[in-house]
Order: sequence, then C-alpha cells, then structure tokens
Amino acid sequence: MIVDCHTHLWKAEDWSEEMEREATIARGAPAQIEIAEDDHWAAMAPVEKAIVFGFHSKHLGLVVPNDRVKAYVAQHPEKLIGFACLDPNEPDYLEDMKKCFLRDGFRGLKLAPIYQNFHPMDDRMQPVYAFCEAHGIPVLVHQGTTFPRRAPLKYALPIQIEDVALAYPKLKIIVAHMGHPWVEDAVVLIRKQPNVFSDISALYYRPWQFYNALMLAQEYGCGHKLLMGSDYPFTTPGETMAALRNVNHITGNSGLPRISEKLTEGIIERDTLALLGIA
Repeated sequence: MIVDCHTHLWKAEDWSEEMEREATIARGAPAQIEIAEDDHWAAMAPVEKAIVFGFHSKHLGLVVPNDRVKAYVAQHPEKLIGFACLDPNEPDYLEDMKKCFLRDGFRGLKLAPIYQNFHPMDDRMQPVYAFCEAHGIPVLVHQGTTFPRRAPLKYALPIQIEDVALAYPKLKIIVAHMGHPWVEDAVVLIRKQPNVFSDISALYYRPWQFYNALMLAQEYGCGHKLLMGSDYPFTTPGETMAALRNVNHITGNSGLPRISEKLTEGIIERDTLALLGIA
C-alpha cells in the first residue's frame, strides 16, 4: 500500500506575519501560505492513503485548526487520515486532546517541539504520551531543523526522542524528515528503538544528504523503519517517489555504493498504517 504519511493543509489566515516573513526568506520566494483543498486532493492521486496534519504553534504563530482538518478528511474518508496537533503552551491542550481523539476521530498526533518551544520530555507532555500509548495513537514529531529564527534548535535533536521511547515503550513514534540535518542520530535511534520510525519527507531536494541518509539506513540495516512522506505542499508524493527511484543518479561514475532497489521500493510500498496500528 502506498501511503503519504506527511502532508499539510493551511490557509493564509493561519500564518502570523513573523512566520510568513521567515518562510519567505528561507524559500527565496513568497511563502506558500494558502493550500486549496482541491490542490491537496489532486496531489495525493499517486497514493492510496494520505495522512493530513493540523498544526498549532502559539510560540511562532502558525495555527491550523484541527476542526478544519477534520472537515476536509470527512470529505474523503476512504483515503485521508487526520492527525491532530496539540500545543502544551495552550491552557486547554489536555481537553483538546480528549476532544480530538475520543470524539472527533483523529487517528494520530502531530507535534513540533522546535516550533512550539518545548523539550520533548517536558512535564506537560507526559499525560499526552501516556494517553496516546494507552489508546494506540501514533505520534509524529518534527524533530529536525526548520527556518524561523526563534525556533530553538536545542529542542530539535532526534536523540531526545529516545527518552520518550524508553518511558513509553508501546508508543508508536515517527521522527519526521529523518531528523535532518542530524540524520545519523535518527538512523541509530530507529535502529535500536522498536516502535520508533522515521519518514523521508522533504529530503530529496538536498540530493547529497538524501543519498547519504538512505545509505546510512541501508548500512545499519534499518531501511524497513523508513516511511514514505512528502511534506506537501513543499513537495508532492509523486515527486518524492520519483526521487527515491532516481537516488543513485548522484553516484555517476564515482564508484560510490548504490542504494538498493529493495530499500527504495520498500519505502514506497510500505504499509505505514499497519506499522502504526491504524486500521
């Protein structure tokens, strides 16, 4: 089954001036702050299932209402799967958690400590992890760098997820973007922690990093822990799959080792939903 486990949906009204400015600087072009639902749906044509995120960063000012994601997913329940986002900086985040998962039917949780300004093992997060572990709710964590100046890198290290995995061993966790640029840490983390995985979203347009990240996973024997994700709208699943199948182009005639087709096709065809326990 082909699954895109990492897609976004947002509108211009969700973005603060700070976030739009910082994204524009990083991109070198106007930030893409408006995503039409029809465009998202069209981009998902190559996959059988797609996970759609909410987003909530009070710290930086990017708030995508969970209710909007819920409404969009409800239009295409045969294909789309909603992941809610919670922000521990909001006073009612635990009430929101119960609403999202006990009433609204969200199937997973998206967290972004670097955007939300908290350490992954913050005391406020312990009841969230405990709830998700008890209810079989997978957690995808943006544990890697990002562009806003006020997004603290100290909260973005993939290795910090090991403490979460040890404290909640049955909790299914996905480290987004292979924890770039700390891909080595992400690889050794998923290798040793049974219920920690990583997605490959938004990596292929850095071809040397992409090749090396996949080669590390191949050499460490943990390619089966990698999940296909695009980070739409920054890339599409179609582009991501094409890049996976062309990853060895960078080797040319250099004699560098090649990423195996078994690894790349395994990522594309992996049944992510089964691995995460999502029926």
